[in-house]
Amino acid sequence: MKAIFDDRQWKHQPRHFMANGAIRPNPEQAERIDRLLSGARAAGCSVEAPNDAGLGPIAALHSPEYLTFLENIHTRWRRIEGAGEEVIPNIHPANRSDSYPKSAVGQAGYHQADTACPIAAGTWQAAYWSAQSAITGADLILGGESSAYVLSRPPGHHAFGDLAGGFCFLNNSGIAAERLRARGLRPAILDVDVHHGNGTQGIFYDRSDVLTVSIHADPERFYPFFWGQAHERGTGPGLGYNLNLPLPRGTADDAYLATLGVALRRIQSFGADVVVVALGLDAFIDDPFKGLAVTTGGFGRIGAAIAGLNLPCLYVQEGGYLCDELSDNLTAVLNGHQDNCT
Repeated sequence: MKAIFDDRQWKHQPRHFMANGAIRPNPEQAERIDRLLSGARAAGCSVEAPNDAGLGPIAALHSPEYLTFLENIHTRWRRIEGAGEEVIPNIHPANRSDSYPKSAVGQAGYHQADTACPIAAGTWQAAYWSAQSAITGADLILGGESSAYVLSRPPGHHAFGDLAGGFCFLNNSGIAAERLRARGLRPAILDVDVHHGNGTQGIFYDRSDVLTVSIHADPERFYPFFWGQAHERGTGPGLGYNLNLPLPRGTADDAYLATLGVALRRIQSFGADVVVVALGLDAFIDDPFKGLAVTTGGFGRIGAAIAGLNLPCLYVQEGGYLCDELSDNLTAVLNGHQDNCT
């Protein structure tokens, strides 16, 4: 299996993160890259750099207004007297239809959903190459590869079409799926991150050409709180093309795998001919977010079950935070997939 990663993804070095009113070190640390590269190589992956497909595939999902914001906001922010080193919002509109301000502070509030997506000097470049890595991964599948792994960092599944959030800026999994769809395939996105893929859901919610499925910790008391319940099934032409499978906190391997079986059957019912896996490793029992209780062995079973679809599969990295087993968990997923391909 080939792995895709670009060294410019190191440039995103977020420092701050606010949780429960306290300012803490940001969990989305660049050190994740070393751990994940180690895990990919242990699974036999050869690591390659992505091509540059330009903004077109990114702008297929993200508005030009939002992309202009991401590219320029840090430079504008640093012109504000007394501003912090990172762009962090302190005010938000009540609705997306409210007025769009000229102020950098106001635009930060409009385009950043929370305080968990600080923008620093290297954020745009890292996010751009994270997305390009996902695009190159999609192109590998289009070129005949049966599977590939993309080390997308920063991650992407909390990013809407014009809104960052939850460590995410560009929706890498969605961008890859749209690339595949535009080339004539019928993609399903399977999100196995511990957090609901709310940005992915939002992007495709009124569409029937991409199926979105998310398995995650119940958001009633867990991020992202406002999205991810089972009754959210899509709207308009997309009604019935979004499946949420929220799980109780602490759900372990057997119950998780049973739920994954439901997800895989829905993908089959959609008639997908390719699957994009939004690969969060933060469902791990000892992940810092403590949402679910999947073990390293359980991750191997997840990879094996996905391989059972017998479909081309693109794994795009989402969450999974610093713990001793992070690299082992990635190795388990990729080996589970590779060992069970037919």
